[in-house]
Amino acid sequence: MEHRSPSDYRIGFLVNPIAGLGGRVGLKGTDGVTEEALRRGALPIAPERARKFFETLLRLVPAAADTVWITCPAPMGAGITQAAGLTAKVLPMTLDNPTTAQNTREAVQRLLEHQVDLIVFCGGDGTARDILDALPNPEAVLVLGVPAGVKMYSGIFAFSAVAAAGVVADWIQGETQVEEFEVMDADEEAIREDRFAVRLYGYLRGPLVPARMQGGKMVSPTSIDERENQEAVARTVVENMVAGDWYILGPGSTVRTLADELGVAKTLLGVDLYHEGNLLKDVNEERLLKEVSDFLHAWIVVSPIGNQGMLFGRGNQQISPDIIRRIPPEQIIVIATHTKVNSLAERGLHVDTGDTDVDRMLSGYIRVLVDYRTWRMLKVKDGVQ
Repeated sequence: MEHRSPSDYRIGFLVNPIAGLGGRVGLKGTDGVTEEALRRGALPIAPERARKFFETLLRLVPAAADTVWITCPAPMGAGITQAAGLTAKVLPMTLDNPTTAQNTREAVQRLLEHQVDLIVFCGGDGTARDILDALPNPEAVLVLGVPAGVKMYSGIFAFSAVAAAGVVADWIQGETQVEEFEVMDADEEAIREDRFAVRLYGYLRGPLVPARMQGGKMVSPTSIDERENQEAVARTVVENMVAGDWYILGPGSTVRTLADELGVAKTLLGVDLYHEGNLLKDVNEERLLKEVSDFLHAWIVVSPIGNQGMLFGRGNQQISPDIIRRIPPEQIIVIATHTKVNSLAERGLHVDTGDTDVDRMLSGYIRVLVDYRTWRMLKVKDGVQ
């Protein structure tokens, strides 16, 4: 990539302000359920992620303030760029309330008219899909995702808002390559019914910094060896469970095997709470805070997302920073099969809870149970690196 001055670049910036609303309240997404998420007390996620992105970018590359920034009216960008101290050109658009997919598609089309070199968006898989729909072809412009949704199975996202800022900083300084990243389409209605329904939707091109990009989710294999490995891990957890304690069970097939071992029927894609032989299904943050009377006697059991290595911040936002900080770190149990651990390769484990202090608390080396009474030490990288 040829070296250019920051002032030579034109970057489009847009925020999906409703992205991520369904996370902590247990809706497994926001598509079509914005009003329900707000009724349950959901708070905006995307604006804070966008703020952190700009704060980090301007610290890494102060000259990024000289870049030509083009954004949408508030709440899709203008207020955030202004708060960051940037003088951005605001697209002449009328937005719906709440904003819609059509608003995103129109914004992308207008950004292309301004010949932007890169579109940075703050949202989730649905936002990535809307951007792809709006492009005349995937090579029309480079795209980068600042993660603010609930699941984010697509590979177009950086690990965190801070990591996304690092990607843009490297790109401005001519230190990135261009790569195709998958965009995944999740059927959120099916997911709310506890059916995993995700397909490859297409590809977007973006700047590549391998250490900062999360990659796409890998579906867990269904071989006999994999199942036996999951069962061996589950037996170890059950043999060491403390009578009378609460166990917060994260989503995924590996954790569901633990529930099978306990003789209870866990949700595949939700967060459940196990206590004294009983299982509360599909609990959200509010329910967890209500039901667990003593967090010093509570445990979290999670398994990283295959290939991405995310422990917290993707699809399990019900286990919020407020809950994590109440539980002793040694009572967070990470479980994964050999296949899943090997799929992480150089990525390692990651957390992106949205709370800087909690992310730092979780960082460092952690024991991962990978077989019957067999552990490996893996490094957890926080979302502020």
